[in-house]
Amino acid sequence: MRFVTGMKEAKSAFLRGLLALSIAACLTSPAAAQHSIAEKSQNPIGDLISVPFQNNANFGVGTLDKTQNVTLFQPVAPISLDPDWNLIVRPITPFTYQPALFPGDSTDFGIGDIQLQTYLVPKKTVPVPGGSFIWGVGPVLQAKTATDPRLGTGKWSAGAGGVVFFAIKPFTFGALLNNIWSFAGDSDRANVNLMTFQPFINYNMKDGWYLTSSPVMTANWEATSGNRFTIPLGGGVGRVFNIGKQPINAQVQAFGYADKPEGGPDWTLRTQWTFLFPVNN
Repeated sequence: MRFVTGMKEAKSAFLRGLLALSIAACLTSPAAAQHSIAEKSQNPIGDLISVPFQNNANFGVGTLDKTQNVTLFQPVAPISLDPDWNLIVRPITPFTYQPALFPGDSTDFGIGDIQLQTYLVPKKTVPVPGGSFIWGVGPVLQAKTATDPRLGTGKWSAGAGGVVFFAIKPFTFGALLNNIWSFAGDSDRANVNLMTFQPFINYNMKDGWYLTSSPVMTANWEATSGNRFTIPLGGGVGRVFNIGKQPINAQVQAFGYADKPEGGPDWTLRTQWTFLFPVNN
């Protein structure tokens, strides 16, 4: 019965994930403009304001094999500091539906801990054979904002992060890496020492379409050795298109897990819809 229910949930989530791309397939915009915006939208520290809504449906969570849902609102904005540098501001707000993980457990829905990532980025890219390279570094702060103890760490945490991005047509690729440590909060909650690593690669094709893979890998250094790492593997497809004059980036990806903590998901379906706003410094 749980298998049948899980399959129905997976089918429903998959259909929702394809909806954005189905809409995208029916819309067109100039090919050159699509390619330029696509490349910029794939740069997490580029001169582009983006407003993404990312939904992660995690299937097979806990001993009851339930579906957890995490929606991330993570706008990105460049702030010009002077002729040579930008400050990239990237707040991430999670909205989480937490199902019952074991018999007798409850369900919860609310906001998790909000994380603010900032990166100091040079405005000029570095030439490399066949393309260009850019980097960014800066502090990361995670606030104790969860509306329920199950949805957050109960701690204030801070750390540092870095980003590298390569554009070598038709590919773009790079990675984000940060580590945070708790410094205040509830004394009865576990300390936070968490590394997040997100490699990404995109293969850009005609008419704004692209193949993509951007798994979010984590290492909880406070956990026991068998529960320390979360390593998803997978990828998907996306398209950059216009609704009227508004550029949109839509994508869907699916991930299995090479390693995960006890009770972690069997697989994840990620869908994302991003509003794009090019800027000129």
